Amino acid sequence: MRQQFARRSQVLAGALLLVALAIIVQMTRIQNSPEAAIFRQQAENYAYEWRTFYPNRGEIYDRNGRLLAGQVTVYEVGVDLINVKDPHAIAFAVSETLDLDYTQTLDVIQNPPEGISYIVLADFVEASKAQYLQEVKKALQAQATAGTSGGLTGLQFKSHPMRSYPENALGSNILGFVNREGKGYFGVEENYDNLLAGNPVKVLVPTDPNKAIEIPHVPDGTTLILTINRDLQAAAEDILDASLVEYGALDGVIAIMNPSNGEVLAIATSRRMDLNKFWNYGVVYDNATDFNPAISKTYEPGSVIKILTMAAALDSGTVTPNTTYLDTGSV
Repeated sequence: MRQQFARRSQVLAGALLLVALAIIVQMTRIQNSPEAAIFRQQAENYAYEWRTFYPNRGEIYDRNGRLLAGQVTVYEVGVDLINVKDPHAIAFAVSETLDLDYTQTLDVIQNPPEGISYIVLADFVEASKAQYLQEVKKALQAQATAGTSGGLTGLQFKSHPMRSYPENALGSNILGFVNREGKGYFGVEENYDNLLAGNPVKVLVPTDPNKAIEIPHVPDGTTLILTINRDLQAAAEDILDASLVEYGALDGVIAIMNPSNGEVLAIATSRRMDLNKFWNYGVVYDNATDFNPAISKTYEPGSVIKILTMAAALDSGTVTPNTTYLDTGSV
């Protein structure tokens, strides 16, 4: 009886071994088949994607290292429509914090264009406001019943840099500005736009977040140090503003240069704008030549040319400091 049971066990074990060997052989055959190679290639194709990385724009400093143009972090606030649980809560929180219309915000969330899964509610949002919304989102999630979603589930935040001018309108005619698309207009920002903007890099990056280490580092744009002296620029602008009031002039320009090497130390103009609010350009200026008239408008030398005429006469020996001239009033 025992021998018969032992034989049956051996036969069963042998059969199971054969089945296991057959499975292993089949798995090996499948893994090495042409079809498997095609599937592996398709997996590799979806493991990476082409992405363009844009560098941070280069900073601009005065001759003493005072920052005139830099970067600040702002946020894009959007909604993942697939994961939204309470559109009313999102519309209320966003409209109250970002000064948006509640009804319009709610309509955008509830009636998005067909085929859209993510929609932007606001962009270039200050970091403090975005962080406040993030804290509210976390607080609501913590208060939610276990296994359920908080009221702001679906609200998303994406950080990105924005051009910033810490001195606001100081030297605006020299610096120029950068618009929301990252293009420089007027002044240094436009003239050196390619250097400041840097070179975007398009590379294959892994879609697996665990391989984020493979994402390349993109060098920042070129940093520029100007010959401008920030304090001298501020003083020139103050003097010009006071002179316009004192003499009742409409416009004026003050240019200060180092005569030994031609370095421009300051250029003050009467019309200036807060570069952080570049969209007011049309309100401040009538046309492009008004932005920096010191270099864009014609200037009649007038009596200033007399200095050069006398200098040339002294250099050539035509006159001396003791030479006299009788002015009869006729030309």
